[in-house]
Amino acid sequence: MRSRPLINGFIFLSSILIISNSMADTVSLEYVGFYDRLKQVNKQNYQLVELTFSVPITSDCTIKSGSITTENATYPLTYSKQQRLFIPFDAQLKSDRGLVNIEVAGDASQCAIAMQVRARDTQQHYTQAQLLALNTDMNRLLDGLQGFPMKYFRKPIDGINFDFANENVTVSIDGKEQQMTNKFTLELAQINQLTQLSFTAKPSVVSPLVLNK
Repeated sequence: MRSRPLINGFIFLSSILIISNSMADTVSLEYVGFYDRLKQVNKQNYQLVELTFSVPITSDCTIKSGSITTENATYPLTYSKQQRLFIPFDAQLKSDRGLVNIEVAGDASQCAIAMQVRARDTQQHYTQAQLLALNTDMNRLLDGLQGFPMKYFRKPIDGINFDFANENVTVSIDGKEQQMTNKFTLELAQINQLTQLSFTAKPSVVSPLVLNK
């Protein structure tokens, strides 16, 4: 299974879609593709970051239901309101050639699966050391996903993204405040110059910043 390049913190995995026809409303994905990537993550010790899968929300990609099936069994697929998929790491599902099935309200041929590296936990307050540790773990996990030898050709991330559920959040960098919308970015050069970072609300997602240079 091949993935597309990292775009704004996401890697799109549309090549693993198995769609019966162009107007199908159910998408089936081979579980082995998820398993192989989760195995790469689980064999390393990433304390600060994790790998997540989701279906980007569009008019054609609103999840109605989901399941994981094998030849002999059916299991529920857990997903969030934001359409994050909670995929189990299970060698038996791989052995049984499981399928991840997603029913969408729309044209399933327009859907994709996004894989994202993000912080396990988010905070309202960060020190420079915490931000640099996050940046390092994000790079390590992305290197692991690339594998040998491609990880040596991967460009390091440019910094960190902070996404918020609410708008009009105030950010403070070393006591200097500024208003922002629901997204804030810090480039690595900025991280190296600050001491303290804080927000008036907790970020919903903290992920790698990749600039199109």
